[in-house]
Amino acid sequence: MIGKQLGNRYEILEQLGGGGMAIVYKGRDTFLNRLVTIKMLRPEFSSDQDFTRRFRREAQAVASLSHPHIVSIYDVGQEEGVQYLVMEYVDGEDLKTLIRREGALDAERAVQIALQVLEALEHAHENNIVHRDIKPHNILLTKSGRAKLTDFGIAREATAATVTQTDTIVGSVHYLSPEQARGEVAGPKSDIYSLGVVLYEMLTGTVPFAGDSPISVAIKHIQEEPEPPSRRNPAIPPALEQVVLRALAKNPGQRFASAREMAIHLEDIFRGNAEEATRFIPVDEMATRVIKPAGQSWKRARG
Repeated sequence: MIGKQLGNRYEILEQLGGGGMAIVYKGRDTFLNRLVTIKMLRPEFSSDQDFTRRFRREAQAVASLSHPHIVSIYDVGQEEGVQYLVMEYVDGEDLKTLIRREGALDAERAVQIALQVLEALEHAHENNIVHRDIKPHNILLTKSGRAKLTDFGIAREATAATVTQTDTIVGSVHYLSPEQARGEVAGPKSDIYSLGVVLYEMLTGTVPFAGDSPISVAIKHIQEEPEPPSRRNPAIPPALEQVVLRALAKNPGQRFASAREMAIHLEDIFRGNAEEATRFIPVDEMATRVIKPAGQSWKRARG
């Protein structure tokens, strides 16, 4: 595929990676002379007409999102029967690579990343789009430190029935919400749960649930309570631990009401107000609170 041109416009430069559903390439838009990321579905998925219809419809929906913490979708097309997406190219690495290299992140850095992802989720949820596949692999970090959310669960619903079918789902099972593991439809609070897993992993270097098989991990999401992250990393502030554990509640009704509410609680922690960070926030207050750009509260709290 290297050197091939798609749609008489996108030149494939090199392979960046791949999973069970797609292969990802670095490419160049020859019309605009800019680098892009190209995701090509594997042939077995491109030949499924129902799947490709959902793929194109949901790609168009995600393409309508415009946010500094969401990777933009530029185009969707088909070449020799194979579906592909053209997306913004991010020069950096994914969060999983960072965690593998450095282990547990300090609380400040972890929360800065989480706040940026929450901004992205708030925008997506306001536009009735659920990500459905929040995990460190899908959080890209630019060289300047900006987090950008990518790979919305386009045409894919991760459920207990599919956790063994593709490498993509196997890689996602550690971040599945209990309702997804039960085969139910994912909603905004499913994204909050999955981000809770990511925040847990950033703070401890490990995911809350592990097992010998994808099914065993999915069952733990449904049945077992997570070990408090402070047992794995005693440096985690108690108020921050409470935010993580609330995001990981089995019952969606016990999680944060929205990405915005979770962000407000994280902001309160780094204003140095632990009591505020654990209180119930009325809906009218959530509507009027302004979330500061990630990092500002840290500077204020630390002087």
